[in-house]
Amino acid sequence: MPPDSPIGFIGLGTMGAPMALNLVRAGAPLVVWNRTSDRCAALEQAGATVALDAADLFARCETVLLMLENDTATDAVLCRHGPDFARRVAGRTIVSMGTVSADYSKHLSEHIRAAGGRYVEAPVSGSRKPAEAGQLVGMLAGDAEDVARLRPVLSPICKELVDCGAVPGALHMKLAVNTFLITMVTGLAEAAHFAARHGLEMSRFTDILNAGPMASDVSRVKLEKLARHDFARQAAISDVLKNNRLVVEAAREAGIASPLMDACLALYGETEGLGFADEDMISVIRAIEARTDRNSLVKAEKAGTT
Repeated sequence: MPPDSPIGFIGLGTMGAPMALNLVRAGAPLVVWNRTSDRCAALEQAGATVALDAADLFARCETVLLMLENDTATDAVLCRHGPDFARRVAGRTIVSMGTVSADYSKHLSEHIRAAGGRYVEAPVSGSRKPAEAGQLVGMLAGDAEDVARLRPVLSPICKELVDCGAVPGALHMKLAVNTFLITMVTGLAEAAHFAARHGLEMSRFTDILNAGPMASDVSRVKLEKLARHDFARQAAISDVLKNNRLVVEAAREAGIASPLMDACLALYGETEGLGFADEDMISVIRAIEARTDRNSLVKAEKAGTT
């Protein structure tokens, strides 16, 4: 492969598609592939080259960015347990940008290095809108030389890139950040539910929060979605549940208490169980509402028996 070989990008989902578009718009020579091929159309129209398949992409590219849902999808793309694994990773830098378990990432790094490749963790903080605006925050872990070489590649995607040391430091950092995000949004949903069930004027509730010291870009966006009853996906319930589970599992393995994330895990699981897996994470309010309705029913039944 020539030194100016194009960048590969695999995984054009809710986050991956806008990230890849920002790379193309910044002038990066990009080769893309996605298991669902119709998602490549917008990238091709923007100037990216669409690979025939994953093997074709690896053959063309020295640096490959993976924005995949989980470890199973990552292993499949890399042919990790098959004869083509070494051919795909040897001499290449594999950049994992999705959120997987830290333990999985550590072992993947070892496997790639043993096959003659390089590996960098680069999970990002932010949802669809920051991804579209190129305003994500990237966390990088790997060999210093590989991380330094990757920074200009990711600059069209991320407004900040933070070095988190050796693998799996970036994923541990991402899980810590997600702990704050998930508990914050869940607390916002519960506060809005509390206000609504007390008959408070929701526009006043929103104005007070937006004007106060607790306001943030996230809270403003989620409050607006609650006010409009807009549950269109930015970060889906199913994705948040996966991330929540990764945090709890990592906490258990390290013997760390996670009382708030344990409560959130139950609530996001209930929301998914109610049929809202593809809605935005703020729809966790539906599980809170369902609990209130059950409590009210039990209270009414008890009152009827006395």
